[in-house]
Amino acid sequence: MLAARDGVIASHEAMGYALRYSDDKPTELPRDRRIPMRKDTIFDIASLSKLFTAVVAIQQLESGKLSLDAQVASYLPEFGRRCKDHITIRQLLTHTSGLRPDLPLYDYKTRAEQRALLYSDKPLATPGTAYIYSDLNLIALQFVLEKVTGQPLDALVRDGITRPLGMTDTGYNPNHARRSRIAATEDQHVPPAKTDRGLVWGQVHDENAWALGGVAGHAGVFSTAHDLAVLAQTLLNGGRYGQTRVLSESSARLLFADFNRKFPGHPHGLGFELNQRRYMDRLASPLTAGHTGYTGTSLVINLRSHAFVILLTNRVHPSRQWGTINPARRAVARDLARAIE
Repeated sequence: MLAARDGVIASHEAMGYALRYSDDKPTELPRDRRIPMRKDTIFDIASLSKLFTAVVAIQQLESGKLSLDAQVASYLPEFGRRCKDHITIRQLLTHTSGLRPDLPLYDYKTRAEQRALLYSDKPLATPGTAYIYSDLNLIALQFVLEKVTGQPLDALVRDGITRPLGMTDTGYNPNHARRSRIAATEDQHVPPAKTDRGLVWGQVHDENAWALGGVAGHAGVFSTAHDLAVLAQTLLNGGRYGQTRVLSESSARLLFADFNRKFPGHPHGLGFELNQRRYMDRLASPLTAGHTGYTGTSLVINLRSHAFVILLTNRVHPSRQWGTINPARRAVARDLARAIE
């Protein structure tokens, strides 16, 4: 957990184990084989990865390679099949495209087959008429970004975000040499998982991101609390960290602007959720942006108080059926809110 305000870290703590179980029975490892959490433990941040994809997209808006109101099919003609021809880039970023939550990309071996599955799917709702949180939105956006730039998503994130900001522990598909610093996740087998991979440790937990080679618009990024703090402070600073600028100030504010006023209860900036008490607790406000990740992660940024809190856990170790982490998410947000009131 890391909490900060006005550019100063107020609390940075680590507890528990990065590796504790060998399977989901669960079988505990002997104490001498367990790996304690450290302040620099590297976590699979799951859907917090969507924020990196969103920042890359906004960078392409600035460069003129992308337009918020452009139809996705104008970049990917095959995407327009099956009533998807009017879906826009803005709708992908705000989960108003109507696309279903996910598809079994993990059942297909090649990228061509995976793309074909997405392109042939029909939305659950008419684009622009409903809020449906969907991993497919950010996967489609990944394909658009790769098309307009000619670069894979991991290179765009590295060159546009992590390298300029000095986020040396952040990226996709971490080197095996770092495995002892990485928090293990699930002992993955069917069911309840969708693939049989055994103990997932050092590879992305999400099955579709794994099927996409570990680099996906919706999941796949590994990071530390400190590196995510750099990103959070950058956004609070209006896209700048020290002498490095990765977004213009006006572009950075798009992350905090509510584009979903038509959908009460689902305020959303470009990539970021807004004002969600279920995990933001007393930090929630129209000027509070954040996101959660399935593996047990969350980031909450309060623009008004210039504060943020990051919680990184491996709550799916060794099983995704162990319950929700929302009480802990709310607790750390509430503690920070009390401290700054």
